[in-house]
Amino acid sequence: MSVQLVAAASDLDFLHCDSAHVASPMTAIQAYCAMTSDVPGWLAQAFRLRDFISRRFNVAAIHGFSSRNPERVPAVGDLLDFFTVEAISDRQLVLTSRDTHLAVMVSMDLNEQRDGRQRLSVTTSVQCFNRFGRLYMLPVGRVHGLIVRRMLRNIA
Repeated sequence: MSVQLVAAASDLDFLHCDSAHVASPMTAIQAYCAMTSDVPGWLAQAFRLRDFISRRFNVAAIHGFSSRNPERVPAVGDLLDFFTVEAISDRQLVLTSRDTHLAVMVSMDLNEQRDGRQRLSVTTSVQCFNRFGRLYMLPVGRVHGLIVRRMLRNIA
């Protein structure tokens, strides 16, 4: 199993990877559900602002994350919040979001460490297709690491 990217590394406009030890053994969908189970108010507000601004450019609203039951495992092609499930197994969840401006892929990978604990790596790759996509990624790229680190705290 290897990390998946939305395009070849040389064609990416944004790449971010972060990881954390997992408190107790879990599957990739359980990790996603744990990460998105407690969305801070500032992030919910940021999603509302994003949707408000993006609407003026005919970009679909994403509405942020919703809490969900990890026992209901999605299939490839299903929507998981604003992402499409591209691949899913106990150890990997690959999600995409694509529009005319950019393509985003999130690869969540669980790996067993030498000490027996699991480590979750979250890799986000983005390919921009036009000026709006690049402008969109200016603020998002600056805060993306903060968002992922905050969400990883929900599983640690």
